[in-house]
Amino acid sequence: MRPPVVALTMGDPAGIGPEIIARAFAEPGFSEENRVVVVGDGARLERAAALLRLPLRVETVSGPEEARFRPGSVDLIPASRLPADLPFGRLDPRAGDAAFEYLRRAVGLALEGRVSAVATAPLNKEALHLAGHRYPGHTEILAELTGTRDYAMMLVADGLRVIHVSTHVPLREAIELVRPERELAVIRLAHGAMRRIGLESPRVAVAGLNPHAGENGLFGEEDRERIAPAVERARSEGIDASGPWPPDTVFLRARRGEFDIVVVQYHDQGHIPAKLLGFEGGVNVTVGLPFFRTSVDHGTAFDIAGTGRADHSSLLAALRLARELAGAQEEDRQKKRRG
Repeated sequence: MRPPVVALTMGDPAGIGPEIIARAFAEPGFSEENRVVVVGDGARLERAAALLRLPLRVETVSGPEEARFRPGSVDLIPASRLPADLPFGRLDPRAGDAAFEYLRRAVGLALEGRVSAVATAPLNKEALHLAGHRYPGHTEILAELTGTRDYAMMLVADGLRVIHVSTHVPLREAIELVRPERELAVIRLAHGAMRRIGLESPRVAVAGLNPHAGENGLFGEEDRERIAPAVERARSEGIDASGPWPPDTVFLRARRGEFDIVVVQYHDQGHIPAKLLGFEGGVNVTVGLPFFRTSVDHGTAFDIAGTGRADHSSLLAALRLARELAGAQEEDRQKKRRG
């Protein structure tokens, strides 16, 4: 099977997105392993390649069907017109608007079936807001563009998978979002995501909210009143779910192989262990969409944008995972067609 076609968005063009994309395409063997079309700004990508002294050619195409995926070149679908002197490393509403347009265009290609997955370079939330697009981040934009109701953020890093009940909300609000119906929805999403990557009976661990998972109400009632009922409901549906487990040990147990994925209750509960284990190579996956979406697990890094110091390891990992997920899904479809 040929690798599936992946649409890669440039992210905020004032950040490190153009640089890490240029570095990724310059990797030996990249075009042999991947079929990637970039959605972004051609002049910006050429500027990044010149900054890094990389001999990349940018080939403008109107759609993925025209892409040739040749070594030393980048097939790019233009989706913005930015001024040539747009500075790196500065907040700019023009860059925020462009980042939104790149994502909107890539989602359209995925929904039309013209690409098999979407991978994203980082966008800047403040620049996005300055441009009038008031979303907490990529995940919420993707959900709205695709009409997805139940979705969640999953992080994959060095053998650990975590999926979030809530993400970009204040901690006080995150505690209120710990509700049985949301817990059950995320457990189902975790189970489904693991099934889609080939695990027949995935083991889903649910982290507690409070210290020691509440210790039978001694440190709070949320764990036994809001989380435990959802775990029991999931088990009644045939899902191998367990918990709530003390959050200070559940990640260690998962890395030792006891669990395949951990449901975490709020942003930092999942991001801290994932970034500690694999900051450079971590991948963000949006679960629940009609297609696979992966992303780098870092921000726009305005402090180093335009300096040539950005590391592209996480982008390579995101593209690899998008390729593997979409490829596994297509292989499964072919098996079903064959009977």
